This record gives sequence, structure tokens and C-alpha cells, in this order.
Amino acid sequence: MKLRQIEEYEVNPYTMFIKPIAYGSKIYSEIVEVEDEFLSPFKPLDIIRTSCEYYGCDYEGRRNGTKQLVGYAHKIPIAIDPTNRIFFFPTTSPNRQECIWISHEHVKDYDRINPQETLVLFNNNQSFKFPISYSTISSQLERTAYLRTKLMQRIEFNERKSFYLLQRPKNIEASENFNTYDKEKLKK
Repeated sequence: MKLRQIEEYEVNPYTMFIKPIAYGSKIYSEIVEVEDEFLSPFKPLDIIRTSCEYYGCDYEGRRNGTKQLVGYAHKIPIAIDPTNRIFFFPTTSPNRQECIWISHEHVKDYDRINPQETLVLFNNNQSFKFPISYSTISSQLERTAYLRTKLMQRIEFNERKSFYLLQRPKNIEASENFNTYDKEKLKK
């Protein structure tokens, strides 16, 4: 299948995974969406970085936020855009050339092929073979689910708090207004 080459790309709710692909002497990205595939001249990590910026935060900020929230220090899942449930996890260290980024939202199931390969079934019923162990996929899915849960708990807590602040009773005021009395009656 010939991939359509694109110059710019932001991860979106349809992005299933981004994997590195050798293109001549350079590393490009193969981007697989629910119903489309693309070839980008940028590395997967570069696409993840620019996507974080597109949604209003930088990659390092997202990494540091994840570290602070859930305590992970290596192979950190990234909340690219939590409001649209765009959470991606790396299959290895993001700085390694062979790192693939997979959308947590789109993974339906996964199965061991051999000790170093895993077949991932996505929600659109397409399956792809990845050169990573079953335990790595399993661990990364769990870590990303934990990040999603913690982040959504905080968001929901703040929504409930805001709702309470908006719904609480107003200060009770006197039913009579002092200014409405006739000044002459007050003098008497």
C-alpha cells in the first residue's frame, strides 16, 4: 500500500498509532488512522511534541505532569488532549529510534505472537503486529489507564467543586430596603 505523504500532522481522535519507518537514510513516520494512513517526514516523537503544542501544552509539561500525577519516570504515557481522550503511550524509550506511539483509546485487545512480537487489535477491527513484548503492551496499557483515571478524577472533582460554588445559596439579605423609607418619617 502506498502511503499518502503529508507535510504537517497533529494527532487527533482518529489516530491509532505512529511508528517509525526508514525512508532512504532518514526516519519518517507511518501514521495509521481509523480509515487512513499517511507518511510524514517527521519522526514519531516530533509529531507527538507538535501535537501537544497544538492542544496547548508542551511535551515536557505533559511529561512532568504525568510524573507528578502518577509517579512514572520511564516510558511515560502522554495526555496529548485529555478533553478529547487522546492518550498515547510509547512502546520503548521515546528517544529510541524504534519507538512506536499507540493510542490507548483505540486498543481493543492484544495477543502474544512470540516473546518479542504482539498482535494488537484496534476498535475498528484492524490488527497490526508490533515488535514489542506482550508484557510491555500490557504494562503500558495499564499505566495509561491509570493516568487517564487519575486525570479524569481531578477534572471531575473540579467540575463538582465549580458546580457547588455556583449552586450554593446566596447571602440572605433583609427583605426591607433601608433606602426606600421616606426620609421625613425617619426624622420623626
